[in-house]
Amino acid sequence: MHSDAMKHRIHSDASAPGFQIAPMIDVVFVIMLFFMVMVGTLKVERELITKLPRSGTMVQFPAEEITLGILADGTVTLNEEAFDSPQDKALPMLTRTLRRVAASSAQQQQPVLVTLQAEAQASYERVIDVLNSLHQAQIHNVTFIVGSEPL
Repeated sequence: MHSDAMKHRIHSDASAPGFQIAPMIDVVFVIMLFFMVMVGTLKVERELITKLPRSGTMVQFPAEEITLGILADGTVTLNEEAFDSPQDKALPMLTRTLRRVAASSAQQQQPVLVTLQAEAQASYERVIDVLNSLHQAQIHNVTFIVGSEPL
């Protein structure tokens, strides 16, 4: 009889304790916390309203491209031709020439593209002088290059 009692006791101890709900709730909370944190890092796409030109409505002219150079000594060049003196802050000759270029391009309905190429040792003040001349001529499409590498 003693062995039957042992069998019964061993059999009853080996039975499953049942479904544990507390660990499942913990797992669900951890997953929910993960998704709440990840929602803050999502990138939101914005809609940009743009109107594309229809084919055949506009005749596109090639842009007029000019290069303005600023040398280390303050000399300003337009397509490799020097304008004004290095000490002249107003740059009157350059400004008059840029106004003529802008007027000619507007008459021909083509944009003016300017590449402003400054040597590495050119002063920041001289770059501002040239930008003032471009502003007076109402030329706004400007690309900057320092040395030989585009910015």
